Amino acid sequence: MKSLAVYLMSGPETPVLAEAAVEGGADLVELGFPFSDPLADGPVIRRAAERALAEGMRTGACLECLAAVRERVDVPLVPMTYASLLEAYGYERFAADAEAAGATSLIVADLPAGERPDLRRVHLVAPTSTDERLQLAAEETDGWLYLVTLTGTTGARDDLSPALAGLVARARAVTELPLYAGFGIATPEQAAAAAELADGVVVGSRAVEVAEQGPEALRAYVRSLRAAIDSTIPAIIE
Repeated sequence: MKSLAVYLMSGPETPVLAEAAVEGGADLVELGFPFSDPLADGPVIRRAAERALAEGMRTGACLECLAAVRERVDVPLVPMTYASLLEAYGYERFAADAEAAGATSLIVADLPAGERPDLRRVHLVAPTSTDERLQLAAEETDGWLYLVTLTGTTGARDDLSPALAGLVARARAVTELPLYAGFGIATPEQAAAAAELADGVVVGSRAVEVAEQGPEALRAYVRSLRAAIDSTIPAIIE
């Protein structure tokens, strides 16, 4: 079965939204911990981060949000943030507190493989990653490897990146771990196309947009992604 990961920004409504996403078929929830200068994020997630910060969602509040989400769902939860936040909070302290709050792993978008190898986290690789960087990320990543499907920031695109197939092939050559494709995936059709190549699909910006319409809209949207992804799996003939 192909996995579906949904990204949501931490905020007061996130526990209810995360529950709706899981009810819609999400297998994993990424929780954005907002940062004032999110280099990898496009306009939708940047705006969501700005709103979250305006609502007082600092690290402590985000950890409380994580714990509240954990009370509602029983899927892997992965905070996604930036190194400056961990630097300010303390790397070891953050890892311990996130785990205590219910995190399954971490994603630190701007902390390359090879730096702070003691910090257990999911690594990201992109079409521009060298073979050496890809190998190192695969060796150090926690559980799965995050494939950035395109060069640039997060955000919906009209079509699935043509670079994904080559990146999947390169990654499969160096690891047997599951490969999750993200960045630029917004529609059920794009999710299905990504699932044909990778083991999992991550949907971020569009999920954040739909979440603004409330839990029912998010549940329906995630359900449409789930159906599209599941349609790529051949039926078992008795």
